[in-house]
Amino acid sequence: MTAGPPAPRRLPGLRRGSGHLLGTYGLVALTALLFLVFSLALPATFPTRANVSSILLNQSVPALLALGATIPVASGNFDLSIGYGLGLGHVMVMHLIVAEGVAWPLACLAVVAGGALVGALNGVVVEFGRIDSFIATLGTGSIMYALTGLITGGSRIVPGPEGLPAGFTGLYDGRFLGLPLPACYVLGVVVVLWVVLERLPLGRYLYVIGSNPRAAAMLGIPTRRYCVYAFTGSGLVVGVCGVLLAAQQQIGNPSVGLDYLLPAFVGALLGSTTIKPGRANALGTLVAVSLLAVGLAGIGQLGAPFWATPLFNGGALLVAVGLAGYASRRRLRTRAAPERQPPAGPPPAPAGQGTG
Repeated sequence: MTAGPPAPRRLPGLRRGSGHLLGTYGLVALTALLFLVFSLALPATFPTRANVSSILLNQSVPALLALGATIPVASGNFDLSIGYGLGLGHVMVMHLIVAEGVAWPLACLAVVAGGALVGALNGVVVEFGRIDSFIATLGTGSIMYALTGLITGGSRIVPGPEGLPAGFTGLYDGRFLGLPLPACYVLGVVVVLWVVLERLPLGRYLYVIGSNPRAAAMLGIPTRRYCVYAFTGSGLVVGVCGVLLAAQQQIGNPSVGLDYLLPAFVGALLGSTTIKPGRANALGTLVAVSLLAVGLAGIGQLGAPFWATPLFNGGALLVAVGLAGYASRRRLRTRAAPERQPPAGPPPAPAGQGTG
């Protein structure tokens, strides 16, 4: 008698499915769990509407900056000038409004357009100057920091007794449909980036360039042009951040921008490990920023010392880089190695044996 075929083995498939779900939505679950833990530890203050509104307001600029950093990361580049650009943008808005008397809408448009121009220059330096993006944007960022010092003279720009125009400060203080306006800006940028990166050819080209620039060139994709587009988009978002930061702080502080650089890259890199693991994506960045916001707010309300914030951001960056590298390698292995399945049906009988 011959043995029947073995029962199908489904455990590996279940493991792959559970691993995929964990990699895709694990960070979302961790954010919800962290919020629940802090809510149980701080029931009187943490799970309140006032606290959630405060988190949305305080983390709007880091969230926008992280979304701006996500665009070059999708193309395999890094824009380290975003912190310097944020500092330059917000003091430039204050300088134009307070010192030059420019109408605030024109000042805001000028800074946003200037941010896009600086981003395009970054792209040109990286792609046509053949300089590594890490080094190139660090150099251009240092130049922007020098320009910030030149404009401010190393001191703060403080408005006069009449203050700033109400329309300008309303960019940060206003509300829409019950939400703080800055949170609406973040959601708007997330939607735009999701459409660009996931639904338009531009996003697909950036992902191909980021995963394999040589293959992208062989496919006829103008890699230099699209990388310049990526840096331009990053600079545009940085300009918006500069306007929003000026409306938030209502003074021009020449050294404030660098404080936002590390959280922005933590959000962008950690976001590449969720929703679409292995590649930078807008929804993933939003989830990562939410996790950081909940964590920072929680440890702050628990009375953590001042050094806990940079410790948290630095540790999160190391974890983000490690997870991003692991997710990218796992994705490449999944594409390169064919899935090994056991042969269907019973194995053939050895030669010389009958069926009896």
